[in-house]
Amino acid sequence: MRKKERFEKVLAYFSEHQPVAETELVYANPYQLLVAVILSAQCTDKRVNMLTPGFFVRFPEPESLAEASQEEVLSYIKSCSYPNNKAKHLVGMAQTLLSEFEGVVPQEIKELQKLPGVGRKTANVIASVVYNKPALAVDTHVFRVAARIGLTTNAKNPLQAEQQLIRYIPEEQIPLAHHWLILHGRYICTARSPKCNECPISQYCLYYEKNVLNK
Repeated sequence: MRKKERFEKVLAYFSEHQPVAETELVYANPYQLLVAVILSAQCTDKRVNMLTPGFFVRFPEPESLAEASQEEVLSYIKSCSYPNNKAKHLVGMAQTLLSEFEGVVPQEIKELQKLPGVGRKTANVIASVVYNKPALAVDTHVFRVAARIGLTTNAKNPLQAEQQLIRYIPEEQIPLAHHWLILHGRYICTARSPKCNECPISQYCLYYEKNVLNK
């Protein structure tokens, strides 16, 4: 199966069976999503969703977060991964949001990356989810799933994977494709034991063809 056809089959399946696909992070506005995505680095969405309600009561907007000490922020997020770095980034993000963007979360990838704690992946999530931009964030799930299915070939890093993926995904589907691949990786194409026998797109999957059918 050629790569173009593989993309078409996979995207067609998800379009029909999962027309609505959204982030599992709970948020009420762009600022809250930005905080949640920063916290989600190497941490589960479930854990982040346990932390953010209390966090947003104390820091409901960037102004209150910008004035907080790192120590106080740390006390609200200490059960997530790398809490010290994230506390520093969150305070810096809020301060930069106010000083350079008047407290409004920017739309453009380059502008978002000026915020402490915001790399390309986080910037793509915000641009895609909040502003419906054709940006595709490549996290560990997307990187793994895309390679297994055969949507990417020998991608050495997330940027290479992103560039390969957006080459074949129609622009209007890019925001959805991000969630399709994440959710598929989270619940079906898991890291250690992919559930190939339950997978609805196994017939289009290179990993399934090589490691299940051929055995």
